[in-house]
Amino acid sequence: MKSAEECWGHTEAYKESVKRTQTYSSSTWEVIKKESEEIEERFVTAMIDGMSPLDKPVLDIAEEARLHISKWFYPCSREMHCKLGEMYMSDSMFRAHYDNRLDGLAEFVSTAISTNYLLNT
Repeated sequence: MKSAEECWGHTEAYKESVKRTQTYSSSTWEVIKKESEEIEERFVTAMIDGMSPLDKPVLDIAEEARLHISKWFYPCSREMHCKLGEMYMSDSMFRAHYDNRLDGLAEFVSTAISTNYLLNT
């Protein structure tokens, strides 16, 4: 599997992410991880509660996930976030990250992200 730098090192998003994150302290990384974990847990809860990835509360979580990336790493448009959502399904490492939490979560998150994009374009 290629590293992130090999895949995206030429992009402005990657360069911006490197620029931002090189100044982060360990406590900042803890905040980022905690926020990310909370967002993922909200997706899990929504799925367990029987919500559809098309439901407004789930779309709100998808938007929060996008804004989290924008806040900490690089400006993440809805279109770029949609591409990330596709990668959550197509890249085995990302898919496993979500599906190991809850079977089918990668597809649930990906669908919510793509729907959030489609409804806001």
